[in-house]
Amino acid sequence: MSLILFAFVARIGDGLPLSASTDFEHNKELQERKQQLKTISKGLALLPEKGTVKGHELNIYFFSAEGVSYMTVCSCRLPAAMAFCFLEDLRWEFTASFDSAAVSLATRPYPFLEFDTIIQKLKQHYNQTGGPLLDVTLAEVREELKTSPPQVLTMEDVELCNGAANGHVEQVPGTGPNQRLEPVSAPGILSLVLNIMCAALNLIRGVHLTEYTFQDDYEGIWNVVAFLVPFVCCLCQCQLYLFHSSSKKLKSFTLLTLIVLCNGFLYGLRNEWQLLFHVSVACLSTALILNRRLQDRPSDCGV
Repeated sequence: MSLILFAFVARIGDGLPLSASTDFEHNKELQERKQQLKTISKGLALLPEKGTVKGHELNIYFFSAEGVSYMTVCSCRLPAAMAFCFLEDLRWEFTASFDSAAVSLATRPYPFLEFDTIIQKLKQHYNQTGGPLLDVTLAEVREELKTSPPQVLTMEDVELCNGAANGHVEQVPGTGPNQRLEPVSAPGILSLVLNIMCAALNLIRGVHLTEYTFQDDYEGIWNVVAFLVPFVCCLCQCQLYLFHSSSKKLKSFTLLTLIVLCNGFLYGLRNEWQLLFHVSVACLSTALILNRRLQDRPSDCGV
């Protein structure tokens, strides 16, 4: 299988596709990545200049400059520096062929069909020789990526930016269908109350223990930390439940892990029932955070 499978050029302002390569690989993941490219192209104006969306076997890389974004689907075996080398070469070829006026005046999808052949030749060159074609050098790109690494995104991040898919969006009021979290449930209210209670208990014990720690030459400083860290984590769990956040799963499991580890460290200062209570509240909050979804709120039609 080729290392560079597909390349795509789109206008940043509205995601209009300008040109694309022909792909001869027809595996399922490639088709999924091509669909994701369309989603990414809709939110380019809010995405960073350089980014990576990682997949199981195929990654998406994109590089935006001067109102145009250059995107590619590559095998995970291809180094990121080589992928951005390819995109840099692609940018040089495109800017040499079309000026900004031609790009801004384009009104229909794929107006630059003649550029498809250039993309195909450049892709074949990289797949056959494994090196840059123009003046771009791999060493320069590696150095640039060290100083300014591409942002690693998830499709949830992309969907939040383009405001377009499957209830994972946060939009500016007044533009398109609005989104909001599902109403707070009774178990959710209970978890918030219990979380605030746990936070208060951790803060009180931590502050109280701080007085003795200063008197005993800081011997119990780690016990203070083990009380104050869960205090912060409990407040963060409340925030995650009440407000939508990207990478919600990672954040919620990180908070749960910190609470469990800190309470394990406090064994002796807390009995088994106290530890079980704090860990149970954290587990309940995590489950409710992960299960609370975004819902559509229909816009006012006819206004």
